Amino acid sequence: MSTRTLISPARLARPRGRVLYWVTFVLVVALFTLVFLGPLYWMVSGGLKTTQEAVQTPPTFVPHTLHPENYARAWDVMELSRLLFNTLYYAFGALAFQLVFDVAAAYSLSKLRPLFGKAILGMMLATLMIPATVLVVPQYLTVLDVPVFERNLLNSPWAIWLPSVTNAFNIFLLKRFFDSVPRELLDAAAIDGAGAVRTLRSVVLPVSRPVLGVVSIFAVVGVWKDFLWPMLTLPDPAKQTLNVGIYSLSNGVPENILIAALAIASLPTLIVFLVFQRNIMSGLTAGGLKG
Repeated sequence: MSTRTLISPARLARPRGRVLYWVTFVLVVALFTLVFLGPLYWMVSGGLKTTQEAVQTPPTFVPHTLHPENYARAWDVMELSRLLFNTLYYAFGALAFQLVFDVAAAYSLSKLRPLFGKAILGMMLATLMIPATVLVVPQYLTVLDVPVFERNLLNSPWAIWLPSVTNAFNIFLLKRFFDSVPRELLDAAAIDGAGAVRTLRSVVLPVSRPVLGVVSIFAVVGVWKDFLWPMLTLPDPAKQTLNVGIYSLSNGVPENILIAALAIASLPTLIVFLVFQRNIMSGLTAGGLKG
């Protein structure tokens, strides 16, 4: 069965058709490259300019003189090493909690089939329809005075870790993948005497590495890019994350130094995406088909 395309093979075989095809292809690629890479170039080049050139109107697309020392000044003035350590600490702590609790929840809903499991999953997915900003006030009041325990979690990593555990999208993503794991593998493990926890650890998790990698990336990037919640729950400057710390220290800092700090802050997430983009796509589609 032939594959249908926008341009028929007969027209593409003609010289005029090939020229039209390649011209359109180059223009589309150039347009998308400009849209996605243009802001990155503007940010990186802005960090290489002098203060006067960074704020002048009309702006310059190419710096008159390069000042790479702006990035070193931004690293020292904005205390990026401390902010980077705090962010990594919060991000990998949230990752550990999500891998433990979200995997357990998804495995229970997928393979253990608890009572009212479908209703629980439906209510969890319904939370995805609620804007995140609507939940800020009740979450903040909960962190301010945790029910039963009566503890104030402000300025503690628990204020970042505990809300990140309740991630309905990651649980749904893990459940979809666990649904695609053949039932025969679990039956063979049960015949060998393995319980539910042993089956999860020895059978399900080894074949779930793609989706676990995706969930790990989402967990780390989610904490890394968050701004509003860390700003509310971490008022202590010594415990702030990268985004909040740069915002707090931005007053009185030259614009070119601030732009350089923002470029440094965005670099880790760009590297993660470029290195693991294939894993992200494969993990997102891994549980889409059974076979």
